[in-house]
Amino acid sequence: MPIKPEFEEEVKIDLLEEEDTSSGTPAELVVYNDDHNTFDWVIECFEIVLGHSSTQAEQLALLIHFKGKAIVKSGHKEDLKPKKDALVDKGLSAVIETV
Repeated sequence: MPIKPEFEEEVKIDLLEEEDTSSGTPAELVVYNDDHNTFDWVIECFEIVLGHSSTQAEQLALLIHFKGKAIVKSGHKEDLKPKKDALVDKGLSAVIETV
């Protein structure tokens, strides 16, 4: 008889706020890895510009480091543009991709 663990834990990083049902072009804000920004700087940018918690920001920085890129925010293209511009102004490699 197989042994079943006492509990099963599903780990999920909740990066998205509640879905906005207003009109607009659905999009994702993607940040790419680079060789010149520190983890601390990237985390700070995500906290300030995107309003992420320190845990979310740290997890995203690690994803970007190991995977090369990560979706850091989803929403409407029009809403993401100023956030993308702010991240780029801070030296991060960020783009908006429509979905």
